[in-house]
Amino acid sequence: MSVPRANVTDVSETTAVQATFEGMPTPSYAASPSRLLAWLDCPRRYRMQYLDRPKPAARPQRAHTSVGLAIHNALRDWWDLPDRQRTPAGGAELVRSDWIDVGFRDPDQSVRWRARAQGQVAAYLERVDPHDQPRGIERTVSMYTGPLRLQGRVDRLDDRAGELVIVDYKASRRPPTDDDARTSLPLALYAATVWKMFKRTCLRVELHHVPTGEVVGHTHTRESIARKVAEAQSIAIDARAADADYALVGVESAAFPARTSVLCQWCDFRAHCPEGQTIGPEKSGWAGLDEPDLPPNTDVE
Repeated sequence: MSVPRANVTDVSETTAVQATFEGMPTPSYAASPSRLLAWLDCPRRYRMQYLDRPKPAARPQRAHTSVGLAIHNALRDWWDLPDRQRTPAGGAELVRSDWIDVGFRDPDQSVRWRARAQGQVAAYLERVDPHDQPRGIERTVSMYTGPLRLQGRVDRLDDRAGELVIVDYKASRRPPTDDDARTSLPLALYAATVWKMFKRTCLRVELHHVPTGEVVGHTHTRESIARKVAEAQSIAIDARAADADYALVGVESAAFPARTSVLCQWCDFRAHCPEGQTIGPEKSGWAGLDEPDLPPNTDVE
């Protein structure tokens, strides 16, 4: 695999428009994997999220995002606990203290999901060795590769038998599959970045589904990692060109069409997109939870 060396300096996710002069090289495109995927999903949402200033007001955070953040934060903070507190019960307590009460239908729903998340984290941690300290937790990684200056954050970086493994936590309703791990652009980019930063092989990527405890994964080859890096470079070239057009003509740029789909019902910027508003009704704040999507003040059987 031929990937330029990594750079661990802090890189803002927001790409500023850089002035160029005749004879100067084209500026690199600074982005996280989520920014690259945002460009692929919908250029219009990408523009509103990353380029428009002032930034359009986004809808309030949804409940499933609050649940996911609380679980991620608890699994991050668990490794900072003293040894005697690094237990499943200690993880459950972190969920309670880190709970984010935003997006739920009512207080009862929030309390019910807090207890549910506590149980999920405790059950997951039953299978985690508290003395097997990971190589990194919420580790920021970055690298330069061709036109792309990439930065992201790895949930967990394991060191197993001399090789590094990317671990990404999932709290979604649907358990991920091996194919999800195989095709994930962010996971492959994290593997490439970690490999260059630490100068150690990193081919294995895993998705840990906390609600069920299921672990799925994929072991890349040098060639498959290189293909993913090339894919990211291609996305970066297109997004960089769109950013440059936006710098010239602003919101009148034709480079940011709305890419309508069922995802429009979940979009944080739906209120500012007439095309997106034509795609079904907007989902409620708690629609992503694993229970009926009932209107406010309606009891769940």
